[in-house]
Amino acid sequence: MGRFTAIPQDTFESLQLDAGVLLKNFDPANPGFEDEDLITATTGGITIAATPTFSDQFEDVDNAPNGVKEGMKLDSWETSIATTGINTSPEMIKLSLGCADIDPNNASKVTLRRDVLQTDFTTIWWVGDRADGGCVAVKLKNALSTGGLSLQTTKNGKGQTSITLTGHVSINAQDEMPMEFYSIDPVTDTWSVTQTLTNVVSSFAGSSITKGGNFSATLAAPSGYTIEADDVAVTVGGEDVTSTAWDSSTSKIAISGVTGNVVITATATSVNA
Repeated sequence: MGRFTAIPQDTFESLQLDAGVLLKNFDPANPGFEDEDLITATTGGITIAATPTFSDQFEDVDNAPNGVKEGMKLDSWETSIATTGINTSPEMIKLSLGCADIDPNNASKVTLRRDVLQTDFTTIWWVGDRADGGCVAVKLKNALSTGGLSLQTTKNGKGQTSITLTGHVSINAQDEMPMEFYSIDPVTDTWSVTQTLTNVVSSFAGSSITKGGNFSATLAAPSGYTIEADDVAVTVGGEDVTSTAWDSSTSKIAISGVTGNVVITATATSVNA
């Protein structure tokens, strides 16, 4: 293999898989969603774009070459999420139209409107799986459908509705761009177990335990050593639980409903010391 035939070691972990979903609500600090947060089923994937527009302030300056970096000015970001939905619910039709209303007296009726209302703008999330169990998320703020509605039907097939949602800057927060990106590590379902043992053998050979699970281990010392009551320390999530977890009479450690990383320190004392 050549010196430059390689890929980054974290390539697998950062791979984004499958089409992902469009959501009304999502919390990056607590990844997950409810069924009512799903906006629509899609087909053909989802396209997310954030395209900058630049201007060259030296463009009309005599003797200045084109593309001088000091003259480049970022004018705006064009941000959008585009896909093809296969749902035709009133809510999906309204979202696709943008400037439209569901009739308050007839929930199955959607009518076009000639004006833009501030209530037409909404927040849209796209969230997709990462190969390592994490996820990638994009938040489109002040989103409004700018492509209108196009319903394509086919013989013996499903109707498909194209939708392009464009993010907008608010006059009340002009420095806040309308798109945010998140790459979120997987949420672990286990707590780590760390054992620092000196002249001690533990019956627990693993390095983790399921969150909320019960932990148990029996400690033993080799011939010529003994484990005294004060030779063992146990913490859970940084909190000392030795007095309730360690039973020196049976040489057992027992923790019910583990709520944090477990750290055990044990040192056997020589009987000849």
